[in-house]
Order: sequence, then C-alpha cells, then structure tokens
Amino acid sequence: MYAYIKGTLEEIGEGYLIIDNHGMGYQIQTAANIVDYLPSIGEEVKIYTYLHVKEDAMSLFGFITKDDLKVFKLLLGVNGIGPKGALAILSVMSTDDLRFAVVGGDSKAIAKAPGIGAKTAQRVILELKDKLNLEDVFEEKTEITKNILSSESKTVKNEAVQALVALGYSSSEALAVISKISISENDSVEEVLKAALKQMAIF
Repeated sequence: MYAYIKGTLEEIGEGYLIIDNHGMGYQIQTAANIVDYLPSIGEEVKIYTYLHVKEDAMSLFGFITKDDLKVFKLLLGVNGIGPKGALAILSVMSTDDLRFAVVGGDSKAIAKAPGIGAKTAQRVILELKDKLNLEDVFEEKTEITKNILSSESKTVKNEAVQALVALGYSSSEALAVISKISISENDSVEEVLKAALKQMAIF
C-alpha cells in the first residue's frame, strides 16, 4: 500500500519515528540503528515502508534503503519470525552483517537479537542461504546518501561525507558521524570535516 513515505522528520523515539507528510503524521516502527542514518529533526527524510496488517491493528515498519526493506521481507518469510523478530535482527546487525552471518553459517551472531533463539537463528540460515548473496555487500550504496542529504545544509553535508570517504572511511561510517553533527548555514565544509574527524578520533 505504501512504497515509501517522504516528509519532515518530526520525532525520533525508541524504536519508532514520526514523519509529517502534508499535515499527516505517520508513526513508523524502525530498527534501533536507523538513528545513525537519520537527519536532524525538522529536515526532510524518505523512508521505505512495509504495512503489516492484523485483525486488531495496522503497523508501519520503515527502512532507509530498499535493500533493508527487501531483507526485512525475506526474514518475514522465515517460519517463526514475525515483524518484531525481523526488526530485532536488523537492530543488532546490518543487512550486510546478516548476509555474512547467513553465508558463513554464524547462527550465534543472529541469535544475539532479542527474542531470537538458537533454533530460530539456524532456521534463518537454512531458509535464506539461497536468497542472500555476498555480491550485494560490495555494491556501492548511494541510497542512504540520497535519503539523508535533503536539506538546506545538503551541499555541506554531502561534500563532508565525500571527503571522509576519500580519506578511507566507509560511506556508512561517514554518514553516521556527519548525521550527529549540528550544522548551521554558516558552517563551511572544512569546519564540519574537522568536527567529524574529532568524532572519529573519539570512537
């Protein structure tokens, strides 16, 4: 029903976010680690969504990239895993980490997710080993950049991310640290880059 929702990020809570789209607020359940890739409150964001319908409720689940949504749907196809279980897995590991775990048979990594036991983790590997491949891990992921960098400070953020990538950091690392920095209209790329490098040094 909803392929994605694009609008103003109004609120970020524990396990959810709210997007205002033309005066209507959509509450979307999300993985915990999505916070690292979200823009600041009041900025525009695009979230790919999955509508889960039950007899007594309808829930929206949201993801930064189409790939995250795709893997979420694959997890839903695993016997014994519902939306909450799938979201729990994607909260403790990225889609790429999950691919490595499935291909490598690492059920312990998957079982770290809350509510996911050893048998369920083994079932994930068994049922997804032919559906997940490592080729997708090495594809350039530009979707996150497109979704996040959509505000007045877009140019500065974009150039700072590109500079960090040029210095050897991964795009996900660069995006994560830049998203945590408060950027004003007067800030230059150099100032943002210096602040980002300080953050990198801390971690």
